[in-house]
Amino acid sequence: MYELKTLLPQFDINVPKCMYEMKNMNLSANTVDSVSGAAAARNNFNGFFNIKNGKTTSATTASAVSTCCPLDLDKLGLQIQQLLKVSGDDAHNVAVRQEKVMQQLNDLKAQLAGIRSTLGLCAKGPQHTTTSFTTTNNGGLKEEPLHDVVINGHPNFIPYALLAIKNAWKDLFTLDVKTFTHSTMNDIGKEAKAFESALKAVKVNPKLPKINVTLIWKNCEHTEMISSPTMYVPIYGEVNIIRYLGRVGPTEYRYEDSPLCNEIDAVLDICYQLLRCTTPKSKANMIRILNNRLQKRQYFGGDQMSIADIGVHSSLKRMPSINDKDLTPALSEWRKRAEKYTLI
Repeated sequence: MYELKTLLPQFDINVPKCMYEMKNMNLSANTVDSVSGAAAARNNFNGFFNIKNGKTTSATTASAVSTCCPLDLDKLGLQIQQLLKVSGDDAHNVAVRQEKVMQQLNDLKAQLAGIRSTLGLCAKGPQHTTTSFTTTNNGGLKEEPLHDVVINGHPNFIPYALLAIKNAWKDLFTLDVKTFTHSTMNDIGKEAKAFESALKAVKVNPKLPKINVTLIWKNCEHTEMISSPTMYVPIYGEVNIIRYLGRVGPTEYRYEDSPLCNEIDAVLDICYQLLRCTTPKSKANMIRILNNRLQKRQYFGGDQMSIADIGVHSSLKRMPSINDKDLTPALSEWRKRAEKYTLI
């Protein structure tokens, strides 16, 4: 056949030390004996079938049968026994090392538990917010423990809905909001500081179901909320954050089973569009649509305050260019009623 040149020269390979070292059974003394024994067997085999002038010699046949077969079988049996013994020893050593590692892990776990108890931390693992609701009035959603959420927001787009929800739910549900400033922000401004003071002024009732919210002032384009502690799956937009809190908050504000469920979702979608209006004409158009949605009802969700009212009230608060003169008489009356709940 064609002869190929060696493309890569031989190099010394450094075997990594991060794994358990196994004995090389191919380099044992018995293996060397087996190689020599195999060579002898090969020679005897060739002698056994030595063909001369088309005939095999009987002398060679007799010597091959008498010297090769019994000797090779005995050596082969010894080699197999030795191989099984070596493999069993290595497996036993691996099992012993595994038990040692497991013991070290248990000792480390005990040390961490001692450190947590010394620092006064919960010993049940990651902290999460629990809820005591047992009702199924949740649109068919399964009740599960609520994890703490993190919201990233820019000081120019203050999420007033958090303050509105905290005030509106103060007798039903506790929204514990703590604020921090990211390194990307040098100064958050007077309005954001006033917003922080207003959040701190609302007292937290430890007896009520609670969800912890961490608000981080950050140089980000959109207001986003991270609701999963194990993966970065953000919820973008203040309106969608309101939807999430409405689904996990008190039953009085869960609207999935309400006859006006689609209406509330439509109002929240209008709020999303209102926050992105850049011209006076587009803002006036959104105000007219909200007025048509309100009609003669007391609130956007019917006769009681709902998540839709919180969304509209927060959106109008975020747009100082829209004042009371721009609102219709019906919206002006509604805004006065909403201020009694949201206090903003």
